[in-house]
Amino acid sequence: MSQADILILGGGLVGSALAVALDAHGLTSIVVDPADPAVVTAAGFDGRASAIASAPMRMLEAIGVAKRLAGKGCPIEGIRVSDGLKPGALDFVPQDGEDALGTMVENRDLRAALLDAANAAPHVDLRMKIRALEVVRDDSGVRATLSDGGQVRARLLIGAEGRNSPTREAAGLNVARWSYDHVALVTSIGHERSHENVAYEIFYPEGPFAILPLVDDDRGHRSAIVWSVRTRQAPGMQKLGERGYLAELTRKMGGFLGELTWLGPRFGYPLGFHHAATITAERLALVGDAAHGIHPIAGQGVNVGFRDVAALVEVLVDGKRIGLDPGDPALLKRYQRWRSLDTFMVSLATDGLTRLFGIPGETANAARRFGLSAVQRSPALKDRFIREARGESGALPKLLAGLTV
Repeated sequence: MSQADILILGGGLVGSALAVALDAHGLTSIVVDPADPAVVTAAGFDGRASAIASAPMRMLEAIGVAKRLAGKGCPIEGIRVSDGLKPGALDFVPQDGEDALGTMVENRDLRAALLDAANAAPHVDLRMKIRALEVVRDDSGVRATLSDGGQVRARLLIGAEGRNSPTREAAGLNVARWSYDHVALVTSIGHERSHENVAYEIFYPEGPFAILPLVDDDRGHRSAIVWSVRTRQAPGMQKLGERGYLAELTRKMGGFLGELTWLGPRFGYPLGFHHAATITAERLALVGDAAHGIHPIAGQGVNVGFRDVAALVEVLVDGKRIGLDPGDPALLKRYQRWRSLDTFMVSLATDGLTRLFGIPGETANAARRFGLSAVQRSPALKDRFIREARGESGALPKLLAGLTV
Protein backbone atom coordinates (compact mmCIF):
# COMPACT_ATOMS: atom_id res chain seq x y z
CA MET A 1 0.00 0.00 0.00
CA SER A 2 1.44 3.38 -1.06
CA GLN A 3 1.56 6.17 1.48
CA ALA A 4 2.02 9.97 1.39
CA ASP A 5 1.35 13.02 3.53
CA ILE A 6 -1.48 14.22 1.27
CA LEU A 7 -3.94 12.50 -1.08
CA ILE A 8 -5.20 14.88 -3.76
CA LEU A 9 -8.27 13.83 -5.74
CA GLY A 10 -8.20 15.91 -8.92
CA GLY A 11 -5.14 16.75 -10.98
CA GLY A 12 -6.46 19.78 -12.83
CA LEU A 13 -4.95 23.25 -12.70
CA VAL A 14 -5.41 23.72 -8.94
CA GLY A 15 -4.81 20.13 -7.81
CA SER A 16 -1.57 19.78 -9.79
CA ALA A 17 -0.37 23.23 -8.62
CA LEU A 18 -0.97 22.14 -5.03
CA ALA A 19 1.04 18.95 -5.51
CA VAL A 20 3.99 20.84 -7.02
CA ALA A 21 3.88 23.49 -4.28
CA LEU A 22 3.83 20.81 -1.58
CA ASP A 23 6.77 19.07 -3.24
CA ALA A 24 8.77 22.31 -3.19
CA HIS A 25 8.35 22.32 0.59
CA GLY A 26 9.13 18.66 1.24
CA LEU A 27 5.58 17.34 1.64
CA THR A 28 4.65 14.19 -0.26
CA SER A 29 1.43 13.72 -2.21
CA ILE A 30 -0.44 11.19 -4.31
CA VAL A 31 -2.56 12.78 -7.07
CA VAL A 32 -5.41 10.73 -8.54
CA ASP A 33 -7.33 11.89 -11.62
CA PRO A 34 -9.38 9.95 -14.21
CA ALA A 35 -8.41 12.29 -17.09
CA ASP A 36 -6.10 11.29 -19.92
CA PRO A 37 -3.21 13.80 -20.08
CA ALA A 38 -3.03 13.50 -23.86
CA VAL A 39 -6.67 14.54 -24.12
CA VAL A 40 -6.71 17.44 -21.64
CA THR A 41 -3.57 19.02 -23.12
CA ALA A 42 -4.72 18.74 -26.75
CA ALA A 43 -5.30 21.95 -28.71
CA GLY A 44 -9.02 21.31 -29.16
CA PHE A 45 -9.86 20.17 -25.63
CA ASP A 46 -11.70 23.18 -24.16
CA GLY A 47 -10.44 26.37 -25.84
CA ARG A 48 -10.22 28.39 -22.64
CA ALA A 49 -7.45 30.71 -21.50
CA SER A 50 -6.77 32.01 -18.01
CA ALA A 51 -5.71 35.46 -16.86
CA ILE A 52 -3.13 34.57 -14.22
CA ALA A 53 -2.91 37.54 -11.86
CA SER A 54 0.54 38.81 -10.94
CA ALA A 55 0.48 37.38 -7.38
CA PRO A 56 -0.41 33.80 -8.43
CA MET A 57 2.17 34.08 -11.22
CA ARG A 58 4.80 34.81 -8.56
CA MET A 59 3.74 31.57 -6.87
CA LEU A 60 4.18 29.67 -10.14
CA GLU A 61 7.65 31.21 -10.43
CA ALA A 62 8.54 30.23 -6.85
CA ILE A 63 7.56 26.57 -7.39
CA GLY A 64 9.30 26.29 -10.78
CA VAL A 65 6.26 26.16 -13.06
CA ALA A 66 6.56 29.58 -14.72
CA LYS A 67 9.76 28.63 -16.55
CA ARG A 68 7.79 25.89 -18.33
CA LEU A 69 5.47 28.60 -19.71
CA ALA A 70 8.27 30.63 -21.31
CA GLY A 71 7.04 32.20 -24.55
CA LYS A 72 3.47 30.97 -24.04
CA GLY A 73 2.04 33.75 -21.86
CA CYS A 74 0.98 37.22 -22.96
CA PRO A 75 1.53 39.96 -20.35
CA ILE A 76 -1.54 42.04 -19.57
CA GLU A 77 -0.25 45.62 -19.68
CA GLY A 78 -3.67 47.22 -19.34
CA ILE A 79 -7.34 46.50 -18.68
CA ARG A 80 -10.12 48.60 -20.24
CA VAL A 81 -13.65 48.35 -18.84
CA SER A 82 -16.64 49.94 -20.57
CA ASP A 83 -20.43 49.89 -20.55
CA GLY A 84 -21.03 48.91 -24.16
CA LEU A 85 -19.01 50.88 -26.70
CA LYS A 86 -20.08 54.22 -25.25
CA PRO A 87 -17.74 56.86 -23.73
CA GLY A 88 -16.86 56.65 -20.03
CA ALA A 89 -14.44 53.72 -20.02
CA LEU A 90 -12.26 52.82 -17.07
CA ASP A 91 -8.58 52.07 -17.72
CA PHE A 92 -6.19 50.17 -15.46
CA VAL A 93 -2.46 50.29 -16.22
CA PRO A 94 0.57 49.42 -14.07
CA GLN A 95 2.66 52.27 -12.73
CA ASP A 96 6.19 52.83 -14.02
CA GLY A 97 8.46 50.06 -12.78
CA GLU A 98 5.59 47.74 -11.84
CA ASP A 99 5.03 44.27 -13.25
CA ALA A 100 2.24 43.52 -15.70
CA LEU A 101 -1.24 43.18 -14.18
CA GLY A 102 -1.26 39.52 -15.11
CA THR A 103 -0.48 37.00 -17.83
CA MET A 104 -2.87 35.39 -20.32
CA VAL A 105 -2.10 31.70 -20.78
CA GLU A 106 -4.08 29.16 -22.76
CA ASN A 107 -5.37 26.49 -20.40
CA ARG A 108 -3.85 23.64 -22.38
CA ASP A 109 -0.38 25.21 -22.02
CA LEU A 110 -0.90 25.87 -18.31
CA ARG A 111 -2.21 22.35 -17.77
CA ALA A 112 0.74 20.82 -19.65
CA ALA A 113 3.26 22.88 -17.65
CA LEU A 114 1.71 21.87 -14.33
CA LEU A 115 1.50 18.17 -15.25
CA ASP A 116 5.12 18.20 -16.48
CA ALA A 117 6.19 19.83 -13.20
CA ALA A 118 4.22 17.26 -11.20
CA ASN A 119 5.77 14.38 -13.16
CA ALA A 120 9.23 15.80 -12.50
CA ALA A 121 8.63 16.42 -8.77
CA PRO A 122 10.30 13.77 -6.58
CA HIS A 123 7.64 13.95 -3.86
CA VAL A 124 4.61 13.73 -6.20
CA ASP A 125 3.08 10.38 -7.18
CA LEU A 126 0.88 11.34 -10.16
CA ARG A 127 -1.70 8.72 -11.14
CA MET A 128 -3.70 9.76 -14.20
CA LYS A 129 -6.49 7.76 -15.88
CA ILE A 130 -7.33 6.36 -12.43
CA ARG A 131 -10.20 7.16 -10.08
CA ALA A 132 -10.85 6.63 -6.38
CA LEU A 133 -13.56 4.00 -5.88
CA GLU A 134 -13.77 4.22 -2.09
CA VAL A 135 -12.33 6.72 0.38
CA VAL A 136 -12.37 6.39 4.16
CA ARG A 137 -11.47 9.23 6.54
CA ASP A 138 -11.15 8.64 10.28
CA ASP A 139 -8.96 9.41 13.29
CA SER A 140 -6.15 7.25 11.99
CA GLY A 141 -5.92 8.90 8.55
CA VAL A 142 -7.20 8.55 4.99
CA ARG A 143 -7.43 5.32 2.99
CA ALA A 144 -8.51 4.96 -0.62
CA THR A 145 -9.09 2.07 -3.01
CA LEU A 146 -8.33 2.96 -6.63
CA SER A 147 -9.78 1.76 -9.92
CA ASP A 148 -6.52 0.02 -10.86
CA GLY A 149 -6.76 -2.12 -7.73
CA GLY A 150 -4.20 -0.13 -5.79
CA GLN A 151 -4.66 1.16 -2.26
CA VAL A 152 -3.18 4.35 -0.83
CA ARG A 153 -2.93 5.97 2.58
CA ALA A 154 -2.42 9.59 3.61
CA ARG A 155 -2.84 11.94 6.56
CA LEU A 156 -5.04 14.48 4.74
CA LEU A 157 -7.47 14.35 1.81
CA ILE A 158 -7.80 17.23 -0.66
CA GLY A 159 -10.90 17.59 -2.81
CA ALA A 160 -9.82 19.27 -6.07
CA GLU A 161 -12.18 17.68 -8.60
CA GLY A 162 -13.93 20.88 -9.68
CA ARG A 163 -17.48 22.20 -9.46
CA ASN A 164 -19.17 18.81 -9.14
CA SER A 165 -16.71 17.48 -6.56
CA PRO A 166 -17.81 14.01 -5.37
CA THR A 167 -15.53 14.43 -2.36
CA ARG A 168 -17.45 17.53 -1.26
CA GLU A 169 -20.77 15.77 -1.77
CA ALA A 170 -19.67 12.64 0.11
CA ALA A 171 -18.60 14.83 3.04
CA GLY A 172 -22.08 16.39 3.17
CA LEU A 173 -20.77 19.97 3.00
CA ASN A 174 -23.53 22.47 2.31
CA VAL A 175 -23.26 24.53 -0.86
CA ALA A 176 -25.13 27.67 -1.93
CA ARG A 177 -25.61 27.60 -5.70
CA TRP A 178 -27.56 29.21 -8.51
CA SER A 179 -27.43 29.54 -12.30
CA TYR A 180 -27.06 32.81 -14.19
CA ASP A 181 -29.16 31.88 -17.25
CA HIS A 182 -26.01 32.60 -19.24
CA VAL A 183 -23.67 30.54 -21.39
CA ALA A 184 -20.06 31.64 -21.96
CA LEU A 185 -19.19 31.26 -25.64
CA VAL A 186 -15.43 30.76 -25.80
CA THR A 187 -13.22 30.95 -28.87
CA SER A 188 -10.08 32.57 -30.25
CA ILE A 189 -9.76 34.98 -33.14
CA GLY A 190 -7.14 36.47 -35.42
CA HIS A 191 -7.25 40.22 -36.02
CA GLU A 192 -5.59 42.83 -38.18
CA ARG A 193 -4.31 45.21 -35.48
CA SER A 194 -2.26 44.46 -32.39
CA HIS A 195 -4.09 44.24 -29.07
CA GLU A 196 -1.04 45.93 -27.50
CA ASN A 197 -1.34 43.55 -24.54
CA VAL A 198 -4.59 45.16 -23.36
CA ALA A 199 -7.57 43.15 -22.06
CA TYR A 200 -11.06 44.52 -22.72
CA GLU A 201 -14.20 43.89 -20.67
CA ILE A 202 -17.26 45.30 -22.43
CA PHE A 203 -20.54 45.09 -20.54
CA TYR A 204 -23.75 44.65 -22.49
CA PRO A 205 -27.21 44.17 -20.94
CA GLU A 206 -27.30 40.58 -22.24
CA GLY A 207 -23.94 39.79 -20.64
CA PRO A 208 -20.24 40.74 -20.49
CA PHE A 209 -17.99 40.40 -23.52
CA ALA A 210 -14.24 39.95 -22.90
CA ILE A 211 -11.38 40.27 -25.39
CA LEU A 212 -8.22 38.85 -23.87
CA PRO A 213 -4.74 39.18 -25.41
CA LEU A 214 -2.85 36.08 -26.49
CA VAL A 215 0.70 35.81 -27.79
CA ASP A 216 1.00 36.20 -31.55
CA ASP A 217 1.64 33.07 -33.59
CA ASP A 218 2.50 32.36 -37.22
CA ARG A 219 -0.98 33.55 -38.22
CA GLY A 220 -0.43 36.98 -36.67
CA HIS A 221 -2.28 38.84 -33.90
CA ARG A 222 -4.79 36.88 -31.85
CA SER A 223 -7.04 37.13 -28.81
CA ALA A 224 -9.31 34.93 -26.72
CA ILE A 225 -13.03 35.75 -26.58
CA VAL A 226 -15.37 35.04 -23.66
CA TRP A 227 -18.87 36.11 -24.72
CA SER A 228 -21.76 35.68 -22.27
CA VAL A 229 -25.17 35.24 -23.90
CA ARG A 230 -28.57 34.24 -22.60
CA THR A 231 -29.00 30.48 -22.37
CA ARG A 232 -31.80 30.49 -24.94
CA GLN A 233 -29.60 32.33 -27.45
CA ALA A 234 -26.56 30.05 -27.16
CA PRO A 235 -27.70 27.18 -29.46
CA GLY A 236 -28.50 29.60 -32.28
CA MET A 237 -25.18 31.41 -31.91
CA GLN A 238 -23.28 28.14 -32.00
CA LYS A 239 -25.05 27.13 -35.21
CA LEU A 240 -23.87 30.23 -37.05
CA GLY A 241 -21.31 29.66 -39.77
CA GLU A 242 -17.85 31.13 -39.40
CA ARG A 243 -18.66 34.17 -41.52
CA GLY A 244 -21.81 34.98 -39.54
CA TYR A 245 -20.09 34.43 -36.22
CA LEU A 246 -17.21 36.74 -37.16
CA ALA A 247 -19.75 39.37 -38.26
CA GLU A 248 -21.42 39.21 -34.82
CA LEU A 249 -18.04 39.48 -33.10
CA THR A 250 -17.13 42.49 -35.24
CA ARG A 251 -20.37 44.20 -34.24
CA LYS A 252 -19.69 43.54 -30.55
CA MET A 253 -16.11 44.79 -30.80
CA GLY A 254 -16.75 47.90 -32.83
CA GLY A 255 -13.88 47.17 -35.20
CA PHE A 256 -11.10 48.64 -33.04
CA LEU A 257 -8.84 45.62 -33.72
CA GLY A 258 -9.44 45.90 -37.45
CA GLU A 259 -10.60 43.05 -39.66
CA LEU A 260 -11.08 39.67 -37.97
CA THR A 261 -9.06 37.18 -39.99
CA TRP A 262 -9.89 33.74 -38.60
CA LEU A 263 -12.02 31.97 -36.00
CA GLY A 264 -10.84 29.15 -33.74
CA PRO A 265 -12.90 26.22 -32.39
CA ARG A 266 -15.98 27.29 -30.43
CA PHE A 267 -17.09 26.06 -27.02
CA GLY A 268 -20.03 26.83 -24.72
CA TYR A 269 -20.03 26.70 -20.91
CA PRO A 270 -23.17 27.24 -18.78
CA LEU A 271 -22.44 29.78 -16.04
CA GLY A 272 -23.33 29.39 -12.40
CA PHE A 273 -22.31 30.25 -8.87
CA HIS A 274 -21.58 27.97 -5.94
CA HIS A 275 -19.93 28.51 -2.59
CA ALA A 276 -19.33 25.88 0.08
CA ALA A 277 -20.24 27.17 3.53
CA THR A 278 -17.46 25.02 5.01
CA ILE A 279 -14.35 23.95 3.09
CA THR A 280 -12.95 21.54 5.69
CA ALA A 281 -14.08 18.44 7.54
CA GLU A 282 -12.35 15.57 9.35
CA ARG A 283 -9.01 15.14 7.52
CA LEU A 284 -10.41 16.96 4.50
CA ALA A 285 -9.88 20.32 2.77
CA LEU A 286 -11.36 21.63 -0.47
CA VAL A 287 -9.51 23.79 -2.98
CA GLY A 288 -10.45 25.58 -6.20
CA ASP A 289 -13.81 24.97 -7.84
CA ALA A 290 -14.56 22.17 -5.39
CA ALA A 291 -14.89 24.93 -2.78
CA HIS A 292 -16.20 27.85 -4.84
CA GLY A 293 -17.22 28.61 -8.41
CA ILE A 294 -17.76 32.18 -9.61
CA HIS A 295 -18.76 34.05 -12.75
CA PRO A 296 -15.78 34.66 -15.09
CA ILE A 297 -16.68 38.36 -15.26
CA ALA A 298 -13.42 39.45 -13.61
CA GLY A 299 -11.23 36.52 -14.63
CA GLN A 300 -10.62 35.50 -11.02
CA GLY A 301 -11.72 31.84 -11.02
CA VAL A 302 -8.38 30.03 -11.26
CA ASN A 303 -6.67 32.84 -9.31
CA VAL A 304 -8.90 32.21 -6.30
CA GLY A 305 -7.96 28.53 -6.56
CA PHE A 306 -4.26 29.37 -6.64
CA ARG A 307 -4.78 31.55 -3.56
CA ASP A 308 -6.28 28.47 -1.86
CA VAL A 309 -3.11 26.57 -2.76
CA ALA A 310 -0.79 29.26 -1.38
CA ALA A 311 -2.69 29.49 1.91
CA LEU A 312 -3.04 25.73 2.40
CA VAL A 313 0.64 25.08 1.71
CA GLU A 314 1.65 27.73 4.24
CA VAL A 315 -0.67 26.26 6.86
CA LEU A 316 0.62 22.72 6.30
CA VAL A 317 4.30 23.72 6.24
CA ASP A 318 3.89 25.74 9.45
CA GLY A 319 2.23 22.71 11.02
CA LYS A 320 5.02 20.41 9.89
CA ARG A 321 7.62 22.66 11.53
CA ILE A 322 6.02 22.23 14.92
CA GLY A 323 5.35 18.53 14.47
CA LEU A 324 1.61 18.58 13.76
CA ASP A 325 -0.15 15.96 11.67
CA PRO A 326 -1.29 17.48 8.29
CA GLY A 327 -4.83 16.49 9.19
CA ASP A 328 -4.75 18.19 12.59
CA PRO A 329 -8.06 20.02 13.23
CA ALA A 330 -6.19 23.17 14.29
CA LEU A 331 -4.49 23.42 10.89
CA LEU A 332 -7.75 22.84 9.02
CA LYS A 333 -9.47 25.47 11.15
CA ARG A 334 -6.75 27.97 10.27
CA TYR A 335 -7.13 27.23 6.55
CA GLN A 336 -10.93 27.55 6.80
CA ARG A 337 -10.65 30.88 8.59
CA TRP A 338 -7.99 32.25 6.21
CA ARG A 339 -9.81 31.44 2.99
CA SER A 340 -13.46 31.86 3.93
CA LEU A 341 -13.62 35.65 4.00
CA ASP A 342 -11.53 36.15 0.85
CA THR A 343 -13.50 33.68 -1.27
CA PHE A 344 -16.82 35.00 0.04
CA MET A 345 -15.92 38.61 -0.79
CA VAL A 346 -14.69 37.72 -4.29
CA SER A 347 -17.85 35.71 -4.86
CA LEU A 348 -20.06 38.59 -3.75
CA ALA A 349 -18.15 41.07 -5.90
CA THR A 350 -18.35 39.03 -9.11
CA ASP A 351 -22.02 38.20 -8.53
CA GLY A 352 -22.80 41.86 -7.82
CA LEU A 353 -21.03 43.06 -10.98
CA THR A 354 -22.91 40.51 -13.06
CA ARG A 355 -26.25 41.71 -11.75
CA LEU A 356 -25.38 45.42 -11.82
CA PHE A 357 -24.29 45.46 -15.45
CA GLY A 358 -27.22 43.27 -16.46
CA ILE A 359 -29.82 45.94 -15.53
CA PRO A 360 -31.33 47.25 -18.80
CA GLY A 361 -32.40 50.81 -19.61
CA GLU A 362 -30.82 54.18 -20.32
CA THR A 363 -31.02 55.29 -16.69
CA ALA A 364 -29.02 52.26 -15.57
CA ASN A 365 -26.56 52.81 -18.45
CA ALA A 366 -26.04 56.42 -17.45
CA ALA A 367 -25.50 55.48 -13.80
CA ARG A 368 -22.93 52.84 -14.74
CA ARG A 369 -21.04 55.23 -17.02
CA PHE A 370 -21.02 57.82 -14.24
CA GLY A 371 -19.64 55.22 -11.82
CA LEU A 372 -16.89 54.16 -14.24
CA SER A 373 -15.93 57.79 -14.83
CA ALA A 374 -15.85 58.47 -11.08
CA VAL A 375 -13.46 55.57 -10.48
CA GLN A 376 -11.36 56.70 -13.46
CA ARG A 377 -10.87 60.08 -11.76
CA SER A 378 -9.99 58.58 -8.35
CA PRO A 379 -6.39 57.29 -8.06
CA ALA A 380 -7.14 55.72 -4.66
CA LEU A 381 -10.08 53.71 -5.96
CA LYS A 382 -8.19 52.67 -9.08
CA ASP A 383 -5.27 51.51 -6.96
CA ARG A 384 -7.61 49.39 -4.85
CA PHE A 385 -9.13 47.76 -7.93
CA ILE A 386 -5.66 47.11 -9.36
CA ARG A 387 -4.57 45.38 -6.13
CA GLU A 388 -7.65 43.17 -6.37
CA ALA A 389 -6.92 42.39 -10.03
CA ARG A 390 -3.33 41.48 -9.13
CA GLY A 391 -4.50 39.20 -6.31
CA GLU A 392 -2.60 41.26 -3.75
CA SER A 393 -5.38 42.23 -1.34
CA GLY A 394 -5.94 40.83 2.15
CA ALA A 395 -3.59 38.65 4.20
CA LEU A 396 -1.23 37.46 1.48
CA PRO A 397 0.36 34.00 1.79
CA LYS A 398 4.12 34.02 1.30
CA LEU A 399 3.96 32.08 -1.97
CA LEU A 400 1.88 34.85 -3.55
CA ALA A 401 4.71 37.23 -2.74
CA GLY A 402 7.12 34.89 -4.53
CA LEU A 403 8.66 33.68 -1.27
CA THR A 404 9.17 30.15 -0.06
CA VAL A 405 7.07 29.39 3.01
